[in-house]
Amino acid sequence: MGCCSSSLLTESQIPAEKWNLQSQQRRPSLSPQHAATMAAAAEGGGGRDVPAFTQFTLAELKAATNGFSGQNVVSESGDKAPNVVYKGRLQNRRWIAVKKFARTAWPDPKQFAEEAWGVGKLRHKRLANLIGYCCDGEERLLVAEFMPNDTLAKHLFHWENQTIEWAMRLRVAFYIAEALDYCSGEGRPLYHDLNAYRVLFDEDGDPRLSCFGLMKNSRDGKSYSTNLAYTPPEYLKNGRVTPESVIFSFGTVLLDLLSGKRIPPTHALDMIRGKNILVLMDSHLEGNFSTEEATRLVQLASQCLQYEPRERPNTKDLVATLGPLQSKTEVPSYVMLGIKKHEEAPPPPQQHLSPMGEACSRMDLTAIHQILVMTHYRDDEVTNELSFQEWTQQMRDMLEARKRGDFAFRDKDFRTAIECYSQFIDVGTMISPTVYARRSLCHLMCDQPDAALRDAMQAQCLYPDWPTAFYMQAVALAKLNMQSDSLDMLQEASKLEEKRQKSGKGS
Repeated sequence: MGCCSSSLLTESQIPAEKWNLQSQQRRPSLSPQHAATMAAAAEGGGGRDVPAFTQFTLAELKAATNGFSGQNVVSESGDKAPNVVYKGRLQNRRWIAVKKFARTAWPDPKQFAEEAWGVGKLRHKRLANLIGYCCDGEERLLVAEFMPNDTLAKHLFHWENQTIEWAMRLRVAFYIAEALDYCSGEGRPLYHDLNAYRVLFDEDGDPRLSCFGLMKNSRDGKSYSTNLAYTPPEYLKNGRVTPESVIFSFGTVLLDLLSGKRIPPTHALDMIRGKNILVLMDSHLEGNFSTEEATRLVQLASQCLQYEPRERPNTKDLVATLGPLQSKTEVPSYVMLGIKKHEEAPPPPQQHLSPMGEACSRMDLTAIHQILVMTHYRDDEVTNELSFQEWTQQMRDMLEARKRGDFAFRDKDFRTAIECYSQFIDVGTMISPTVYARRSLCHLMCDQPDAALRDAMQAQCLYPDWPTAFYMQAVALAKLNMQSDSLDMLQEASKLEEKRQKSGKGS
């Protein structure tokens, strides 16, 4: 039994048609987001599943954010380059953060896309990674992993339950230094307006650096929207961000961690020169910190805040200095933050599972194959009404391709089935959720879960309440090690199937 290989769209392969925003297709099709391979984060990604960077449609992001509802707003910022960040959830259950730019920020869609692709190539466990973008008319949006546990600013300046303990503050500094060092090593050393609002906490309470700061707020490079007192002096002179500017901004974050409040760098440096280090320290720590470690952190902050850029350390210096200061490494971040651990997976569905549900929960591809063979095309009846004029030779060839695919599918020749079903789908005159479901299983048999998920999602687009489409997504997600999403999808499929049975429609 042979298998087919799937390919990813790389930056150098962005077709010119991407800029033709008015192009239409005859049949419903998946966006590149649904075609993205689920890949583990590179460079110490810790096994996290991060989708490959891709392009979203505006309709997808509208659906994910409930029409960009005000209730979904996470943050608003920037007088010079206004933008809003929304929380959303994709059709595949993944939570996302969507940054929506002002209409005038990026007039040229190609320039915006190129900037986004540059950032989208980065993958690291210390980043809230960029997973996509959208250019539609005048709309410019970025899509990133969603971090559910607020910002460093919230935990430092607006805490309700407890302030951040000293060991956690050192961890924040170290993790963000690691993120900056990774970005610098990957050729993206510029970070725009680094501050406590750019440091986010993930589901495990680990600090991450927002990827949004790796991209300018607009084509004009208006990169600093915070108080001028915290802006690097060289930026005030020439309006340009340099790698040394990023180090200066990192120094202001160190001041935040030390003091628990926003202190202008000039004022802080006066306190440091006067050796008033204890006055600088956050009183909410109540003295629960190492004076030696605090002195080292103050020294590093002072170095980062030097007026002359050449006198500041680089990212490797930051990592080398902060690494030895780490303590309580065995204690999870969520414990030190005093937040509840993120639920790894929802409980399995309680209702009785059908044979299809049982097969999917066991990941029994052979049993799923037998069920799909027996199902035939009865679920396609409402989608395939063709006029007499459409029965052309091309139409007959297309149906013949589907017939050959069905024979190959029945005989477990999954490679041939994929080829034949693809011929049928590519013509685009006739749509069939059953064909997508069958090709999805073929991809699973060929160890291509990313392509299987794409087809299962397309089946759902064509037939939104069809349990089989959800079941196939559940299996593909499980194969991609996305267990929580898989169980979510399995439960949804089971509910839909139970609803159909009660209404007398069957499965």
